[in-house]
Amino acid sequence: MAGATHGGGRIVGGAARLAWLLGGWLHRGSNPYDPTAAPRTVTARGDLAADEQATIALFKAAAPSVVFVTTLDVQRDRFSLDLNEIPRGTGSGFVWDDGGHIVTNFHVVQGGQSFRVTLADHSTHAARLVNVAPDFDLSVLKIDVPAKQLPAIPVGTSKDLQVGQKAFAIGNPFGLDHTLTTGIISALGREIKAVSGRPIDGVIQADAAINPGNSGGPLLDSAGRLIGVNTAIVGPAGANVGIGFAIPVDTVNEVVPALIRNQWVSRPALGVALANDQLARRLGVSKGLLVLDVTPGGPAEQAGLRPTRRNEDGDIRLGDIISAIDGQTVTTRDELIHALVKKKAGDTVTLTVLRQGEKVDVDVTLQGS
Repeated sequence: MAGATHGGGRIVGGAARLAWLLGGWLHRGSNPYDPTAAPRTVTARGDLAADEQATIALFKAAAPSVVFVTTLDVQRDRFSLDLNEIPRGTGSGFVWDDGGHIVTNFHVVQGGQSFRVTLADHSTHAARLVNVAPDFDLSVLKIDVPAKQLPAIPVGTSKDLQVGQKAFAIGNPFGLDHTLTTGIISALGREIKAVSGRPIDGVIQADAAINPGNSGGPLLDSAGRLIGVNTAIVGPAGANVGIGFAIPVDTVNEVVPALIRNQWVSRPALGVALANDQLARRLGVSKGLLVLDVTPGGPAEQAGLRPTRRNEDGDIRLGDIISAIDGQTVTTRDELIHALVKKKAGDTVTLTVLRQGEKVDVDVTLQGS
């Protein structure tokens, strides 16, 4: 009986296979099987490399602070009319303090009616929603457990991060237990759009894989300190292609305490678009924040801040360069954001700007975001 073909090979029937094997043995003149075959001797590997040991130690130290967040919806059974909790979504989070406060993304808890937090010891606890800041894609939950079960994650700073330094993401992608991915910081000062539709400035871009379920988990530096909250990935259908974004920790460290204090965080807006560091340097601006554009009708335009424009000859005319707010020097977007977080809509701030080589103070009345 002729055999079928599959993938370029020939599937041989039972009788034909036996004849083929026997023919092979006769052709080679020996049995191909060796009854003395045994497992190979394991080659000693020696000590792990120093960077491997450091990564392992980092994971062991940080993982107990990382949690799994389940958002639940309540639906009524159409037959029994009983109310049932139905999982709506999942994500990651981390222990903020020993008071039971858990930080995660706003989009992880959005639309949920109840919440559960699973700790590193696999115990699961009902959680209460404390507060949310949609403009920053941040939220705070609270669980009631003993402080000894709540190792708070060490907090670092994002103001001195550098492109090229190592970054580590810990989370629960696809509902799996703690997963560590590693990479580097790919870019700083990115801007992404929050669920609310408002832009989030100063975002960290890293190539440590941030997969579905990692949202809300921590991004760490090589010292194991929190430097950001993983919030989004860019890729087809949510697949990771090495472009992930995290809310910078300096922003988190301003917003989260305000949420816990029950102070609603509504980011006041200047109504400006700022050049990133690379573009500013290309345009010859080494200090301060270059205003690229102003929002029509917004606070900055009403106050007379000048945007960057091309003149009729095609030459670039630089806009105002912000160097201070209320007398406080600002050199990065994060520093400006942190100064604004302390303000509220309706407050008036004084911006010190460099305009055509001269320092000018401009009073701007902030609008709500």
